[in-house]
Amino acid sequence: MIRIRTGGAGDVPALLGLFDQAVAWLAARGRAAQWGDRPWSERPERVDMVRGLVDGGDLWIAESGGGAAGALLVAEQPMPYVPAAAERELYIRLLITARTHAGEGIGAALLDRARQEAADRGIALLRVDCWAGGDGALIGYYERAGFTPTERIPVKDTEVQVFEQRLPG
Repeated sequence: MIRIRTGGAGDVPALLGLFDQAVAWLAARGRAAQWGDRPWSERPERVDMVRGLVDGGDLWIAESGGGAAGALLVAEQPMPYVPAAAERELYIRLLITARTHAGEGIGAALLDRARQEAADRGIALLRVDCWAGGDGALIGYYERAGFTPTERIPVKDTEVQVFEQRLPG
């Protein structure tokens, strides 16, 4: 059973664990260009980045099997490298799931939480971005989740794909 709860600064170690697991999984599949090949918990700049993310939005933690199985962070401002929308928006700044819980619907449950949060705030535009490199699996994931690709943005030595989803209301 998936339980989604409000998160906070005390969840930084769990988030770093999720990132470490994702980095190992990605690197093992030749996708180190996304988040690197070293555990984030061992990289001070990444630890600081995760702390900054938690301070910059509303965090939700998905729990399954007694531990953190995923995380969602939303804010009413996009990531700094993404131009703001012309209307009020809710931006998914982080969506991550534990590879040990792959296929259990954790990501879908967290996306539903984001949609509900937008609805609760009276916001009709939900946006997210993801790494545009590799085999395009992330892009396909968001398209299957009902998001429409809008623009690609260069970030450092790669690109991100921005998506939007219009919500009823």
